[in-house]
Amino acid sequence: MVFTVDAETALGQPAPRSEEIAEVATGYADILVPFGSVDPLTGEAAVRRARRLVEDHGVRGFKFHPSLQGFRPNDRTYYPLYEALQEMRVPTLFHTGQTGIGAGLPGGRGIKLGLSDPMLLDDVAADFPGLVVILAHSSIPWHDLAISMATHKANVYLDLSGWSPKYFPPQLVRVANSVLRNKVLFGSDFPVVTPDRWLRDFAALDIKQEVRSLILKDNAARVLGLAR
Repeated sequence: MVFTVDAETALGQPAPRSEEIAEVATGYADILVPFGSVDPLTGEAAVRRARRLVEDHGVRGFKFHPSLQGFRPNDRTYYPLYEALQEMRVPTLFHTGQTGIGAGLPGGRGIKLGLSDPMLLDDVAADFPGLVVILAHSSIPWHDLAISMATHKANVYLDLSGWSPKYFPPQLVRVANSVLRNKVLFGSDFPVVTPDRWLRDFAALDIKQEVRSLILKDNAARVLGLAR
């Protein structure tokens, strides 16, 4: 999946356009799946743009970063956007947990980690049961909350990006190997972690052989509507 994060309102500067990303991805459709990004703070304009990105540009899902975009995801102000995404049956990928953006800077560059608390998305998943909600980075260091949500709600999934597998908490490895084997998705978070490094470290992880293909491909293919 390839995407940007549209945080123009919060950051005061435009992001690469999702339309351009989708256009480039069409030339590599065998390996690239374009996700869109809209700025939730723009209200109805975000809803209209989301519809155009799906209907006119073929994006297959949407990426949100509450801490970077400066919004509280369970605020009902943003429910019309979720309603549209649920209607269009496209998955959502939310940054959750720690972020390296602003790390080590005074005030963390003003970025508020609490906006990426996964429990804020529990409200969203409950109120929009037809909306797939993917918790990026398994919400580390709030991974226990993420595991609870994914085991409780059929429409909540975890992705494993942003951390080398050798640093995964043991409880995350345990549920990925068992009760959440069909709800955990590969991700590298390139360029922060390269796919080659992630796959090398994943090969050394104590994951059952029959689970590896689920995590690396099959689960994501089902979530993206590329396979039954």
